[in-house]
Amino acid sequence: MSRSFAGLPAWDSLAEALRGSGVDGGALAALNTAMLEAVDHGDLPQWLAAIEDFPAIEAAQALDVPAPRLGLPVEGAPEDQGQEPPAEANGHSRESTEAAGAFDRLRNALMALHPWRKGPLCLGGVPIDTEWRSDFKWARIAPHIDLAGATVLDVGCGNGYFGWRMLGAGARCVVGIDPTVLFVAQWLAQVRCAGPSPNFVLPLRDTDLPLDIGGFDAVFSLGVLYHRRDPMDHLARLWAWTRPGGQLVLETLVVEGPRSLHPEGRYARMRNVHEVPTVDHLLERVRSAGFTRAQVADLNRTTTREQRSTDWMRFESLDRCLDPDDPARTVEGHPAPLRAIVTARRPMT
Repeated sequence: MSRSFAGLPAWDSLAEALRGSGVDGGALAALNTAMLEAVDHGDLPQWLAAIEDFPAIEAAQALDVPAPRLGLPVEGAPEDQGQEPPAEANGHSRESTEAAGAFDRLRNALMALHPWRKGPLCLGGVPIDTEWRSDFKWARIAPHIDLAGATVLDVGCGNGYFGWRMLGAGARCVVGIDPTVLFVAQWLAQVRCAGPSPNFVLPLRDTDLPLDIGGFDAVFSLGVLYHRRDPMDHLARLWAWTRPGGQLVLETLVVEGPRSLHPEGRYARMRNVHEVPTVDHLLERVRSAGFTRAQVADLNRTTTREQRSTDWMRFESLDRCLDPDDPARTVEGHPAPLRAIVTARRPMT
C-alpha cells in the first residue's frame, strides 16, 4: 500500500506533455518530484488507501460538460449520471462495505476524500455534488478565452476541476499548482478514473515555482489574490509565468465604492483575507504589474446556489457566512462577496 505520493506514476508524463512549449518541463518535473518526496500529511496514507480500494474502472473522459465524466460507469451506477440510486439499492446499505457492489464501493472510497470543494464531477458513474458549482464560474470565464492548443498554468487549482474544463476547451496541457494535500489526493482519484491525461496537479505553492520556469500561453489565478499579503508580488509572478502575448485570467473578490477593504479579523468567516480591492484599484494593479488590455470580463455576486453545503462538503458554507438579517453583508458586517473576472495580456515586448 502506498503511503506517500513519491513514486506514483500519475506525474510521469509531465515533462513530455510540455515538450516543445515555452515551459521548461524537465525542470518542472524535477521540482515536482522533490516536492512529492517532501509531502508529509498524517491522513495521506488513508486517502491513498481509499483510492487503492476503487473497483476496476475503465478509463474514459467526457470533459466539455458541467460535471466532467471521468471513467465509464461501474456496475450499479445510475443511468442518469446526475442521480444516485436509492440508499438500499441491491438489497444492502451503502454503509456495509463488505456487501457493497462496485458503485457503493467506489462511492464510499470517494467519500473518504471529503470534503470536495470544486466540481461538480462524475467519477466512474458516481456524481459528486461539490460545495462550489464551479461550472457556473467556468461559464462566466469561457466566452473570454481561447485555449486551443494552449499550455495553461492554474495557480491555486484545488482538485483540478478547471483543468478538465480547460482540456475540454482545447488546451494542450494544464499544470495546476496547489499545496493542499487533500486536493492532490482528489486529483489522483480523478486520474485513476480518467486514465492518463495532460491535466496535472502539483503540490506546490506559487512561491515554490521559479520565476524563470518559462512562459505559459495562459495563466489563471482564481480566488487567490485576496489571500496574498503582497498582491503585487503575486501579480509579478503571474506576469513572469505568462509568455509574451499570453493571457492572464484573474478572478478575485472586489468591493464596490471608492475604497478598498482591509478586513480586521475574518471576512465571510475566511481567514487571511488581506485586501478586497475596488475594481479600479484592481485594474490599476494589474496594469502596474506590466499587463496590458486589462478589462473586467464579469462581475458576479456569489449566491448560495453557487456555494453551499452538500453531502460531499458537510462543513459550513456561504449561508453561514452571510448576515441572516441582511444577506448583502457578511456576518462581520462587510459587503457580501462580489467577484470580478479580469483578463489581460502580457505585451509582446
